[in-house]
Amino acid sequence: MANFNFPQQTGFYQGKVRDVYSIGEQWLVMVASDRISAFDVILPRPIPFKGQVLNQIAAYMLEATADICPNWLTTVPAPNVSIGRRCEPIRLEMVVRGNLTGHAWRTYSAGQRVLCGAAMPDGLKENDYFPEPIITPSTKAVEGHDEDISPQEAIYTGLVTQEEWETISRYALALFERGKQLAAKQGLILVDTKYEFGKIGDTIYLMDEIHTPDSSRYFYADGFEERQEKGERQKQLSKEFVREWLIANNFMGKEGQTVPEMSDEWVNTISGRYIELYEKLTGRSFEPTKLTDEETFERTVKALGAIGQ
Repeated sequence: MANFNFPQQTGFYQGKVRDVYSIGEQWLVMVASDRISAFDVILPRPIPFKGQVLNQIAAYMLEATADICPNWLTTVPAPNVSIGRRCEPIRLEMVVRGNLTGHAWRTYSAGQRVLCGAAMPDGLKENDYFPEPIITPSTKAVEGHDEDISPQEAIYTGLVTQEEWETISRYALALFERGKQLAAKQGLILVDTKYEFGKIGDTIYLMDEIHTPDSSRYFYADGFEERQEKGERQKQLSKEFVREWLIANNFMGKEGQTVPEMSDEWVNTISGRYIELYEKLTGRSFEPTKLTDEETFERTVKALGAIGQ
């Protein structure tokens, strides 16, 4: 994928998955690539249409939650491109968990009952619902790994004020509730997810993607209770299957480990799973669209002109 040079571009940042262009002081162009990462490592082969899937799910979900809180998105000029407001990031990831799984389960099964200041009751099995969703924030690291943090620590260290914490935690729980409702309509359970917020002046905005397979975990609702009763693994729709494949091939992102070879068949399987999630989540048929870099550039420049940049 090309590195673009847009009119009035003032900055460029390449994340693990997204390329982010600063336009003037007010706007961002976010290009979702087909790169895929796991264990904080970018895997060697791109996944066809993954960028389009992530971008379009995020746009769908931001539109479906726009009544809850302001968000950064303004327009989607190309399948894998979004343009929106440039915010000053709040350096916290707001991780919301409805079920005891993943990092929370690993913590729980080690005998701990508090995660990031959130209490987890005794007597739960892996993947059980919490009585109420919990927030387990982590620091948004500029480099390296994010770290767990409690609300009290986040306030004490100045990452957020008390008032900001109250606002973003209220937003995060409301967004999670809406995400659960949207998922339930499609026969899915939103298990856990993360939200990122930023500020323009004194106003807090929801940033980045939401409710995508890169930021969220989903279970299939059909048969969930039966699988829990039998102690069986839950059927899930997320990129966890990629992590599981890597672990099975002795890779967890640790020093000295080598990323296993990705066959054409495996790459196409991953692509198909991402497309399945788009269709399952939105109820819409996926329409794969391949634009040339020149077409993507022209559409984006036109959209920037329309918003007065």
